[in-house]
Amino acid sequence: MERLTLQEEEAMQAVWQVGAGFVKDFMSVMPEPQPPYSTLASTIKNLERKGFIKSERFANANRYSAKVKEADYKKRFINGFVTSYFKSSFKDLVASFVKDKKISTEELKEIIHLIENPEK
Repeated sequence: MERLTLQEEEAMQAVWQVGAGFVKDFMSVMPEPQPPYSTLASTIKNLERKGFIKSERFANANRYSAKVKEADYKKRFINGFVTSYFKSSFKDLVASFVKDKKISTEELKEIIHLIENPEK
């Protein structure tokens, strides 16, 4: 799975949020400042070419939907990020959050609880 640019990730976030829709639908949920319509349409076409979304024709417009699940992309991105920046150590990732005071003791306790009780 290819890594997306920031612009492509923002467009994919809109696609995942909307589900199946037209470019104007994705535009309506994009954060400010919104890209021009033609830029978003071009980005959507690139995402289709890369295999992240699919389209079906309705009259003179295409309706797009995600081919790649958001959870699958996040998992792949997080694994790549941890591999690149933390030498494949999730412990080092969490330690960096602790060091920078980006995570609280209560949040760490919640994480430990999730690890110890994965079904809940």
